[in-house]
Amino acid sequence: MAYRRLRELDKGHYTFGAAKQRRSVAERPQGVLGRLRADRPGQYVVLDTTRLDVFAMEPVTGRWVNTELTIAKDLYSRCVLGLALRAVSTKAQDVASVLFQVVTPQQWGADVEGEVPAPYVGVPDQLITMTTGALPDTIVVDHGKVYLSGHTKTVCHRLGINIQPAIPHKPTDKPTMERFFRTLRQQLLEHLPAYKGPDVYSRGKDVEAGAFYYVAELEAIIREWLGIYHHTPHRGLCDPRLPGVDLSPVEMFARGMAVAGVLRLPASQDLRMEFLDVAWRTIQHYGVEIDGRRYDGPGLNLHRGTQSRYGGAHPGRWPIMVDHDDIRTVYFRDPDTQTWHDLTWEHAAGLDAPFSAEAADYTRRLSRDTDRHVDPGAALADLLARYSKGAVTGRREKNLARRLATQPSQEPGEGAARSEAASTPGVVDLLAHLERRRTGAQVADDVDVFERYYAEHPDQEAFEVFDE
Repeated sequence: MAYRRLRELDKGHYTFGAAKQRRSVAERPQGVLGRLRADRPGQYVVLDTTRLDVFAMEPVTGRWVNTELTIAKDLYSRCVLGLALRAVSTKAQDVASVLFQVVTPQQWGADVEGEVPAPYVGVPDQLITMTTGALPDTIVVDHGKVYLSGHTKTVCHRLGINIQPAIPHKPTDKPTMERFFRTLRQQLLEHLPAYKGPDVYSRGKDVEAGAFYYVAELEAIIREWLGIYHHTPHRGLCDPRLPGVDLSPVEMFARGMAVAGVLRLPASQDLRMEFLDVAWRTIQHYGVEIDGRRYDGPGLNLHRGTQSRYGGAHPGRWPIMVDHDDIRTVYFRDPDTQTWHDLTWEHAAGLDAPFSAEAADYTRRLSRDTDRHVDPGAALADLLARYSKGAVTGRREKNLARRLATQPSQEPGEGAARSEAASTPGVVDLLAHLERRRTGAQVADDVDVFERYYAEHPDQEAFEVFDE
């Protein structure tokens, strides 16, 4: 009788449970609890990041790394619309990458002929001949720096997406995400090698001694599992017109699409440019300078030394789109023709792999500390070599080395090839798009037309200019 009374008093308070649960209950708002409800797909898209309870391995040095998973989920249908798995920590450009996946079709699981296409906020693929995107109305995020950064806010402002922050320090304000992470752990992560559990009390013995997955392979496995998750009925998904019938996320998404439709984006190959970070710069005779790096290209010829028509906080400056994961090239849109042009870094010729902004800052700091100029590729190779020997002691250098080691293009060995092959399922291939853009025709330099003529016709006499 006493134990039964004790269970009644403890219900909902977790007096004998984990301290994390007790803190969440203590911060629970008093009174009537509201709930965010969506009436159609794409009305609310919830984003959240969690650290996975599985050790992953980076392919260069063969060391264990922690990974963080960022998920974008449609509140109405519970469909996952985008994800990014990153080593060490998540950055603002990773959140922008997840938002880009939200508005583009993704591949979840195996591609089975005759199966319902994977959902994304909003399009019946069989009714459209061109690939289009669809925008969510509002994204619900927490107060993390990566979600409230200038990069994320700028992307949402350009696309007309509202940002709704959740209540601070209350995981229950986004219950669908917390339940999804629990389902992911119980149905998938617990059955993988190198599972370390949510805390030290749940961890097995010699977890690192078992099998392992590379970071790219772990992301591919999660995408494969989501193909099953989307077609599994959920008790929390029901239609008031069909009481007692459990629907799967794909079925719920199809019902919402049939009733409410979707807000579509025009089809464009340059859609990804809207998700890059913007740097406001002046165009000089040598090009543009971003964080000490100079970029130039024929697309700037007609605008050198001129002021832009933009006002506000950056009057007279030009917007330059920057991909922080590969700073060898930035992008400039001509305001007259609305076409995008590549601007190449003056030292990009010495790099044969993507070079991140964080790696550029490291090489600059290294050259300043050692009072000498270094080759960027050699500096990163030296960092990875010292990291493999355990000679890297600084926290920032360790995190940089771990992130560089998980990039498939950094090492041409067998491990990197395996990681690159594993990262292909369901991921939008932007490298082919960038290659087509680089090989495409650029704006010709009309200023040096006479010099080009003399170079192509060395035997011709010089032009004569007559005054009328």
